[in-house]
Amino acid sequence: KNMNSKPPSPANGVAAAGAGANQPFVPYNIDWIFPRLRRPSRLWHIASTGVIGLVGFFSKIVIVWLNKARVHNIEVLENALENRPKDIPLLTVSNHHSCFDDPGMWGLLTLRLLKLRNVCNRNVIRWSMAAHDICFTNKMHSLFFMYGKCIPVVRGGGVYQPAIDLCIEKLKLGHWVHVFPEGKVNMTKEDLRFKWGVGRIIYETPILPIIIPIWHVGMETVLPNEPPYYLRTGKKLTYNFGQPIDLASLMESLRKDPVSEEQARKLITDRIQEEMMKLKEETERLHHDYLKS
Repeated sequence: KNMNSKPPSPANGVAAAGAGANQPFVPYNIDWIFPRLRRPSRLWHIASTGVIGLVGFFSKIVIVWLNKARVHNIEVLENALENRPKDIPLLTVSNHHSCFDDPGMWGLLTLRLLKLRNVCNRNVIRWSMAAHDICFTNKMHSLFFMYGKCIPVVRGGGVYQPAIDLCIEKLKLGHWVHVFPEGKVNMTKEDLRFKWGVGRIIYETPILPIIIPIWHVGMETVLPNEPPYYLRTGKKLTYNFGQPIDLASLMESLRKDPVSEEQARKLITDRIQEEMMKLKEETERLHHDYLKS
């Protein structure tokens, strides 16, 4: 796919993503989901509050109470959730080692913050992209993940697709969006090249988001990537929340000395990956020390 080609219209974007010979096949038509996520109804808000509340507390039970999570610097995220100005968007990026990474990591937020509307408030909790061929395979699954503020992304569909468009729209509103830049569950834990979608999201958001990197180790021991698929207990987990990534000078140089959109996306994505690799090294060292303790 030409990564610099413009998108189909939002109305038929995902259907179009499955139409071409070189495009991924979309087994279930998810076009109806995007208008509902773009303009949520009163019923959507009620259902979303219930789903997010239940999943948030379930995540806390599994990660914090049934397993042994050691958490570093989560106050970086908590401070952004509580204190950032209303119009400033928040973008978190993390590695992806298990299907329970999201929502699991959000169970780490303190009960004080739960009461302050974060995990259990649909207006504050993150928007996150989820694979269309795993989470949105039928009407019931689609409703559940939609109410959980998940946006169906077509893996292999390129940077111009409705999921990326909607992430940019939500950031423009000052919301919190979470992205897995690896683009899939990285079962081998190799250093994958980050997908350029994260670069497009940052480049096309008018107000530069607060960008918080997160690295975690051990989640694949809680929910393995091979059968039998059930949640384990008693596992040692390490989570490390990095300091916000400062892209101000890079973005200024891109505005001052314009390059192609494709080159801009690459430069931004490369910088995100560079910072994430530093955080990975630090987190793996912390986890190694934790396992020895």
